[in-house]
Amino acid sequence: MSDREQEITDSLRRTYDAFNRGDFDTAMEIAHPEIEFVPPGGQSSLRGADAVRAWMEPDAFEEQVIEAREIRVQGKKALIRQYARARGAGSGIELEMDILAVWTLDDEGRATRIESFLLHQESEALAAAGLEE
Repeated sequence: MSDREQEITDSLRRTYDAFNRGDFDTAMEIAHPEIEFVPPGGQSSLRGADAVRAWMEPDAFEEQVIEAREIRVQGKKALIRQYARARGAGSGIELEMDILAVWTLDDEGRATRIESFLLHQESEALAAAGLEE
């Protein structure tokens, strides 16, 4: 792994760690002001750091953890295999799922786009990350 790839990997791991401990302001330090977040399953995109930061706040879920299980860097993109776990506020219903995310970073290492994919969309995620096999 190159120094740049290690730098990106370390930055992303710090971001996930901050998110999981509820330190959303620190998690957002990686975000470009004009970041676009594309949730999985055809949901509408969120545009701008304020919208993404608001999305992080607990609402339907009283607890939410997203673990970065594997990070593969290709140029200015990173493919992350994620495991997400959440518990519904009020209902207590638990949700667990594996998701793929492709992060696009600018020259300063700020995230300009995060696109999420469900596992059956793995070929699309690999293509978006420039990692087609």
